Amino acid sequence: METWEGPIDTGDVPEDGSFFDVIVVGGGPSGSAAASYNALNGCKVLLIEKEMWPRDKICGDAVGGKSLAHVKELGVKEMIEATPHFMVDSIVFGSANGSTVKVMLPQDEFEKKMAGYSLPRMQFDYMMFKRATEIVTNAGGSVIQGFNVKGVLEEGGQITGISGSFGGRSAKNPTLSFSAALTIGAGGYRCPVATKLVEGIHGEPMRDDDHYCGGYREYWEGVSGFDGSHGPIEIHFIEGVIPGYFWLFPVREGVVNVGIGMVISEQRKQTGASKSLKKMQRWVIEEHPVFKERFKDAKIVQGSQKGWQLPFGSPRKNPPSYQPRRTAGAGVMCVGDAASLVDPFSGEGIGNGLVSAKMTSKYFDKDSHASGFPEEQAIEYMNDLWGTLGKELTNSHRLQKVVKWKRLMNWFVGKSSRKKEMGDMLTGMIANKEAQKALWSPWFLFKTILLP
Repeated sequence: METWEGPIDTGDVPEDGSFFDVIVVGGGPSGSAAASYNALNGCKVLLIEKEMWPRDKICGDAVGGKSLAHVKELGVKEMIEATPHFMVDSIVFGSANGSTVKVMLPQDEFEKKMAGYSLPRMQFDYMMFKRATEIVTNAGGSVIQGFNVKGVLEEGGQITGISGSFGGRSAKNPTLSFSAALTIGAGGYRCPVATKLVEGIHGEPMRDDDHYCGGYREYWEGVSGFDGSHGPIEIHFIEGVIPGYFWLFPVREGVVNVGIGMVISEQRKQTGASKSLKKMQRWVIEEHPVFKERFKDAKIVQGSQKGWQLPFGSPRKNPPSYQPRRTAGAGVMCVGDAASLVDPFSGEGIGNGLVSAKMTSKYFDKDSHASGFPEEQAIEYMNDLWGTLGKELTNSHRLQKVVKWKRLMNWFVGKSSRKKEMGDMLTGMIANKEAQKALWSPWFLFKTILLP
């Protein structure tokens, strides 16, 4: 059986001043995938992770169907299946009036184990990073952990590499520098590479609270309503949490990821300390008439209470340059959360992160770009990225707005429970890449929602 609890041997540290074809900053799923895809494309890659494995990552823990093709392609799917995990066969959506709809995922996808998984990010990220370490080092590259990037190197508006040291930001260890034709920013919502590109070089805003979500997560044991190693994940739009949502995602038999997410600008409109996500969640678990019953015999996993932020890929009204924000430039491409690609309705980010990760290897060629990844290729990457993901992110943003209206959401969920097309649409937001294409049609939305 695969393990995710021991250290990962990443080999020797490269010499100060070493040159690589590609440097990837961030060893989460998007960064590990970007490093793997570029190494498989013949590049000498340096993959950098600031933490030491094993490490936790705060998330809802769902790995949807969009992700699994990449996970399988990189040889990680078999690793997942050799560890405890939860197979998702359906999604339960709940509204403020207590009505729910259970939408079954496509049976053929479930039988092929391609519908979706739910497992702790500590476990999933460990296997993605471990596999990336094998692919990168086999291709002549290097992988380092516990390295904190403190500077992003630039010459004439072109990013040329990074500098940093081992240990935390306050550590006084020697500074090391590494250079590359391409630097990939995969360091999450505060990625230093993305910040340098967006704010430092182009003077554009990195952050917009209308497009950032706060999240809070706990693990619980013994929550009622879940049995076995497969079944539903749940998303509830309930009184006291709207315009955010409350989720229950089993991660293995007997253990459930429980959390709340809300757009930060909406959260700031709430009044009183009781509106913090942590206190909001406590109220749901202890006071809500439905959920207090489901949690009455449950026990929290101590130390699992953590919060974080998610940068949504929703379109900006007046973007200074590219949608959803600038994600590439001379010498640089960004992926995943560093590119602000989280789905604004479902909160799922891994699938879009892996799409962007693979796309970097399409646009970078180590031979023709040996003197530096050019600006014109960066523009092509940004246009292709939004062309691939933009319509579904735009529709997800529309649905995100729908949930603010309790009466509309009550009607929406009620109708979904009676009308197959509505249920399929909701499922497609999370589980099925092909199903999302129908959402790109305004006529489809009109006839699905309004026609009897």
